[in-house]
Amino acid sequence: MSASTRLSHEIGAELAALRDAGTYKQFNTLESPQGPVVRMAGRGDVIVLSSNNYLGLADHPDVVRAGIEGLERYGAGTASVRFICGTFAPHLELEEDLAELSATQAALTYVSCWNANEAAIPTLADERTVIVSDELNHASIIDAVRLAKPARKERYAHSDMTQLRDLLRSCERGGRALILTDGVFSMEGDLAKLPDIVELARAHDALVLVDDSHGVGVVGRTGRGVAEHFGLLGEIDVVTGTLGKALGGAAGGYVASTSEVCDLLAQRSRPQLFSNALPPTVACSARAAVGVLRSRPDLVTRLRENTRWFRSALREAGFEPLDGEAAIIPIIVGETARAIELSRRLLEHGVFVTGFGYPVVPEGTARIRVQMSAALEQAHLERALEAFVEVGREAGLVPA
Repeated sequence: MSASTRLSHEIGAELAALRDAGTYKQFNTLESPQGPVVRMAGRGDVIVLSSNNYLGLADHPDVVRAGIEGLERYGAGTASVRFICGTFAPHLELEEDLAELSATQAALTYVSCWNANEAAIPTLADERTVIVSDELNHASIIDAVRLAKPARKERYAHSDMTQLRDLLRSCERGGRALILTDGVFSMEGDLAKLPDIVELARAHDALVLVDDSHGVGVVGRTGRGVAEHFGLLGEIDVVTGTLGKALGGAAGGYVASTSEVCDLLAQRSRPQLFSNALPPTVACSARAAVGVLRSRPDLVTRLRENTRWFRSALREAGFEPLDGEAAIIPIIVGETARAIELSRRLLEHGVFVTGFGYPVVPEGTARIRVQMSAALEQAHLERALEAFVEVGREAGLVPA
């Protein structure tokens, strides 16, 4: 048996085990733009409660038109990395907008926020640096830390400020401490204790990097993220974020920080040096999305109203969703297979919501993760609630 044949057999057995355990993921195909209701292959129209399209901008006419005009003017892609011949005018214009949105001196775009984190963290963590990271940070931060080569890597229990303080106290004098945290924790829906983190950072001369991918466009008075929510705009050393969620939902990520940090990342970060630049059409549509966010704070207000209503309605029906101030409403159901089965049953009732289990979350904490959108109408929410109640009763999650 050849090595290739043996590999296929081994992988086939692994996939069969996933199917037998009920944890094999089925991929659903959309045949319409992302929105509050989508057309799904083999399903027809379904209500979407699992999208990062928090403000409903993925199919917003202004965002779509900007992308089309960018495609016609600048072409399909850059065909180059930034430092060779891949820097286009929309990149610079978008980066100015993102810096203003983040209240920083500068910003630098990447093809994803995964790339942005893998650029910023290893580049900023030199041999004198101690990295201190929240244990529930996103996988992109975890992988970026693995790539980094600092003096030490430390992890603190989720939002445990006492342990964070003790770790900072243990840092060597004259070194650099880099605190890493999500702004909104994507599987829990809770916010980082940013005021406490910033206070500890100042007391111990540490830097703070916040990945605010699920916060920008969602929290803060005008949707500028967790820093605005806590009155700390301009006080965060490094902010990373995505263009693939509230800001149009296309693709792309960014780092917002001082001019010096962004310049260093442009000069040295490997995802910037060895990967094509963000497609200009995406830069154009993302600029339009930032413009809509800045001019339409009512969308952020509507998103919060939808989130509050649905969380409250779920509780009244007998569910126990986790608390949170973001647009994520997790409902813990236990085992991975159960979460996937509940997701399948909800889809049969015309509601598209995803079940998450191991290895995305720890064993025994699988969940249905509801994500709200400002584009959802009250009728959508009420219809979705009916499906949740019916499926929840069948599964014994809520009283009959």
